[in-house]
Amino acid sequence: MSGREVVVLSVGGVRFVTWASTLQRFPESRLARMLSDDDREFKLVNGEFFVDRDGTLFSYIMDFLRTLQVSLPPDFSDYQRLQREAEFYGLYPLANLLSQERLLKPRLEILEVRFSLQEMQAFFRIFGSCSTTVEALAEQISVFTGQQSGQSWNSPFPSQKPLVPLPLERPSHHDMVFQCGTDYAAGDQIVTRYVSIKPDTRKLINGTNVLGLLLHTLLQEGFRLLSTRTVSSKDKVECYCLERLKRPASLTVTVNQPPGSSRAAQPKRNPVQKGK
Repeated sequence: MSGREVVVLSVGGVRFVTWASTLQRFPESRLARMLSDDDREFKLVNGEFFVDRDGTLFSYIMDFLRTLQVSLPPDFSDYQRLQREAEFYGLYPLANLLSQERLLKPRLEILEVRFSLQEMQAFFRIFGSCSTTVEALAEQISVFTGQQSGQSWNSPFPSQKPLVPLPLERPSHHDMVFQCGTDYAAGDQIVTRYVSIKPDTRKLINGTNVLGLLLHTLLQEGFRLLSTRTVSSKDKVECYCLERLKRPASLTVTVNQPPGSSRAAQPKRNPVQKGK
């Protein structure tokens, strides 16, 4: 059968329409052999191939054949059943991936935001259980500093130098530290620190405003606020704990095989994409 011919399958009563070349992606699979050989599991009825298997799970198999990627819903739990279906169709690269559930299951990640307000300055420390999330958040947060003379602070035309970006403090791969507000430097100089959090373009100096924008950004990215507590009433340190289920990057099967050797495919992870 030509690879450009359209094939119709009825799997457990669920109808699928695809190119023959899609089913021939792995030449040793039963789906590929179905197009040229007789197979008692596949019955050709009124121009459609019928097979008495689970049609819902077959939709994931079709997605794999079309994209060579395994991307399952966050609440998916039928790994063993889908692995059994992959083995039935002779799709061993997919079956091998499904046997490694830890690569495919969403992971629970925790993020902790500590906020301390001291006079005219606010201090932040963010700790995350997932280093890639902390790294992505560090790319969103920018700190800028500027100086101006204390004598001109109340002047209607204060003399302020251009804002200069400051690097975030990164004590480890799992946390970051930054601050905003105003402080006095040597002489009559006032040092100001502003914080910007993408995609918002504002540069904020007020710690409470920065905290509100930070929490809003995290909630928009799929986190859920678990709890708030006061760590130290004396030092005015508040702690906000958030969590989310992080979906793993989809896995891609690299097909480096000669025709007729479907077991030679090897899995690899796609680059982690930003997003929820």
